[in-house]
Amino acid sequence: MLTKRIIPCLDVKDGKVVKGKNFVNLKTAGDSVALAEKYSRNGADELVFLDISATDEGRKTMVDVVRKVSKNVFIPFTVGGGIGSLEDIRNLLNAGADKISINTAAVKNPELIKKAAKIFGCQCIVVAIDAKKVGGSYQVFINSGKKAAGIDAISWAKKVEKLGAGEILLTSIDKDGTKQGYDLELTKKVSAAINIPVIASGGAGSLSSLADVFKQGRADAALAASIFHYGKYTINDVKNYLKKQGVEVRV
Repeated sequence: MLTKRIIPCLDVKDGKVVKGKNFVNLKTAGDSVALAEKYSRNGADELVFLDISATDEGRKTMVDVVRKVSKNVFIPFTVGGGIGSLEDIRNLLNAGADKISINTAAVKNPELIKKAAKIFGCQCIVVAIDAKKVGGSYQVFINSGKKAAGIDAISWAKKVEKLGAGEILLTSIDKDGTKQGYDLELTKKVSAAINIPVIASGGAGSLSSLADVFKQGRADAALAASIFHYGKYTINDVKNYLKKQGVEVRV
């Protein structure tokens, strides 16, 4: 059985780690390089670095910050935000990223997924899906959750798998920053529909919420931010709890 992964998320704006609720009301949570180094040292399985304002501001991900972070961590490191071309992907991989996360650009140009997977390998292409419940279905949102894409999230997950994505980073906009638990229905539906790993994101709060997303949501990895940034739990706290709940993790 593959071990489940615990992945701290660094949402970065202007070089600083920030955290909000439902993608708005952002507050500073620390220095990106210092936090990345801390989590790498303290047992995180991977890291995700998202330059959350890059797409909205029409600029590229901050390559210099990526380079600094990559020099200070020794675990797989995923980078996203403002990535719209094969050149962007190549530049970030050359700066030290292990995987690249694409979201808005993937929706607008699905062929980018296919071409990137062919050139760089499926294993380093992550498609991020930001979803919100609208009526009775989950819909994809782009531009940092500000714009509805008019696409069903489960259908989109199936399509990106066929196009060559190696992994999906699935964020519930409804649950983001609430600390009330992951959207288990969304996570389970996407996990059941595809055969590539699903990283669940949005809503980590209690230790039991992390166990639930693995046991009920069938996620392969859990992304968390606030609970780590503000010292509610350490990565060891989470992993020790999960192990007692019968969830296989790397300790």
